[in-house]
Amino acid sequence: SLSTRNCPCKMSQLPPKSPLTSPVSEGMNSRVEALDNLSMDSFWLEVENIKLSAEAEQEECSLADVKTQEEGEAEAEWLQDAGLSELLGDRGSDNDNLVLLSTLTQTQAAAVQRRLDTYSRSRRRKNKHPVRDVRDIFGVASSEETAAEKKESNPDPLWQNLQTANAQRKTQDYSCTVRNPGKEEVFNMDVAYSEQAAVLLKGSFLSEPRKLKDGNALTKFKILKGRLGVTRIGDLSAQDMKKIPTLALIELTALCDILGFELKRNKAAKLKTTEKRLFGVPLNTLLENDQKLLPNTKVPLLLQALLSCLEKRGLETEGILRVSGSQTRIKSLEQKLERDFYTGLFRWDEVHQNDVSGLLKRFIRELPAPLLTAEYLPAFAAVQNIPDLKQRLQALNLLILILPEPNRNTLKALLEFLSKVVARENNNKMNLWNVSTVMAPNLFMHKGLPNKIPEGKEKQLAEGAADVVRMMIHYQDLLWTVSSFLVAQVRKLNESNSKRYQFCDKRIKNLLRKIHADKDKVEKNQAEPLKTVKVHASLLLKDSLEVHLNNATRVADVLRQFQKNLCQNGWNIVNTVNLLKCNNSIECPNLLLYEVGGNIGEHCLDPDTYLLDLYHINPHAEWIIKQNPSYPRMF
Repeated sequence: SLSTRNCPCKMSQLPPKSPLTSPVSEGMNSRVEALDNLSMDSFWLEVENIKLSAEAEQEECSLADVKTQEEGEAEAEWLQDAGLSELLGDRGSDNDNLVLLSTLTQTQAAAVQRRLDTYSRSRRRKNKHPVRDVRDIFGVASSEETAAEKKESNPDPLWQNLQTANAQRKTQDYSCTVRNPGKEEVFNMDVAYSEQAAVLLKGSFLSEPRKLKDGNALTKFKILKGRLGVTRIGDLSAQDMKKIPTLALIELTALCDILGFELKRNKAAKLKTTEKRLFGVPLNTLLENDQKLLPNTKVPLLLQALLSCLEKRGLETEGILRVSGSQTRIKSLEQKLERDFYTGLFRWDEVHQNDVSGLLKRFIRELPAPLLTAEYLPAFAAVQNIPDLKQRLQALNLLILILPEPNRNTLKALLEFLSKVVARENNNKMNLWNVSTVMAPNLFMHKGLPNKIPEGKEKQLAEGAADVVRMMIHYQDLLWTVSSFLVAQVRKLNESNSKRYQFCDKRIKNLLRKIHADKDKVEKNQAEPLKTVKVHASLLLKDSLEVHLNNATRVADVLRQFQKNLCQNGWNIVNTVNLLKCNNSIECPNLLLYEVGGNIGEHCLDPDTYLLDLYHINPHAEWIIKQNPSYPRMF
């Protein structure tokens, strides 16, 4: 169950340090087993260090109690976070809700229906003011009907299959085929994960040998790149990215429903305010202060400084992150940083690298709310319970998309650094599993969350938390991708918002049929073999580029054509500063093609995007060549 009781937030009891029992295949040699034991010892040593540090500052850790949610309260919060809060009240303006519902897949719509049904049932039990009847939204039978009546009045094959499959899950395990670690597998982001899982319900799940701690043994995944290319986090405008967490939450819930897990979230715990400026300060506050010094700062400057210091002088240090620095020195350094960091007087070159790594871990732990957020920390921890590796990664991908932007950017900076540590394993003796076991307590233990670990589950939860960190480090490029099906839903939201989709029939099934019929019309319109469009580069050129599109024209082809015209046709260049000159020719590795307007805000296009396909999906957009914001300028 994806619930708070499975969250390794405070692991107060160290398990006996006897050899770990694990289902390692007989072919695994004793050296690997010894390494596993050693690395889990590092986990518990890190837990002990955290406990000692917290006990020394007990007065600073006063917390408000986390209240247990009443029946229906969790569903109400879920509907609010899913952008469907108006479904909880009386009849009124719910155009936004209906627009969102119009984008949902069958499994996503079923997830919304179940939450609203549970909420309605809890409210009726309490004899509160009646909420919107489920039939008003979904056109389905009332929640007060018996299961038999519901089955007769509105048979739902998908839900019946789920009930049957989940009942079977309780009595028997799915047959599991062990993955071939050396083989590359396709990771499909075109079809909603929950829809993929529904198809696999009657099939076999592929499992990864959980006890293989060698990063090289992990399954390799390749994103299935469709004709519209791949969208990374950061490729979409801020306006469109704000729509992604809502859609990702609905999809994650639908996926959990299919897999038979319950998605439960914590309430955020309230901490006492602090007078400090760096440690124990909310990420949003840190970034607001930092942006006054450096606009557009996305990762706290202190974290950037800590990571930069470690990258310059700590990557080669044996046992970096694992070997603890002096707690006394770390506390003293924290005080000096609070005083001198923003003045530029702090001397990083005088600090021992193990103390810097201690400061890094302390910064993460001291955040008033967990970096993975109090609300979703239980879900991150419970990803380990999903039997299939690919589905674990699907859930992680959605959870990362749900994170607030400051948390997501900070987590990415941390994971990129941890990857660099693992890459120097030969020198620092810190392999992927070592790094994961040391960092897991710092990410999953938090003083603001209750200790609800079942007795005897400490080792299992510790290994699971470390495994989640391992996946986030190893698969971070995949995890920081926005699935194509989510981008398609954003487009649908934007289209519906612009024309205020009118519903003749609010039944979800009829609505889905209409949506698929609309998609069929789009596909029929794609028969046009050729199209001529204009690509603008107003920041660079006064002229526009005329491009003849066919089924094989990609973004990379347009950029090459742009470069060729710059070199041969002597275009009137407005801003040569933004172009790199080499041997009297103009190179454009720093240029990107953006899709702007229509059913998208702004979208940085994958070089492998086929532009005729994109044109048919968004014919009213402009295509603009811009400088890559991350590429160094040449002055």
